[in-house]
Amino acid sequence: MSIVKINALTVPAEQREVLEKRFGARAGTVDSSDGFEWFELLRPVEGTDQYLVYTRWRDEESFQAWMEGPMKAAHQGGAQGGAGGEGGERPKPAASGSTLWSFEVVQQAGPKQV
Repeated sequence: MSIVKINALTVPAEQREVLEKRFGARAGTVDSSDGFEWFELLRPVEGTDQYLVYTRWRDEESFQAWMEGPMKAAHQGGAQGGAGGEGGERPKPAASGSTLWSFEVVQQAGPKQV
């Protein structure tokens, strides 16, 4: 079965739009990674300032390969949308904290086909 990684990002209200725009600008960068199955950015509605970044992977090895390759390059400015521009400084992070949760998928269901 697949594995799920949820990154809980603490995002101050004044940084929400920045965070969403940054994720939007990087749309598609994880999609072609081997073993990638799903992505969702979840905006809090009430009671928390944490966004959840949900990704599902074929296995732990696929996730780790992405972390050490494309994700690392993007966060170091080595991929498009990583740094603030040629010769520019890296933009300040939109999140003030981050916690990564890991899960194994043990059951799943989808809508019944009619």
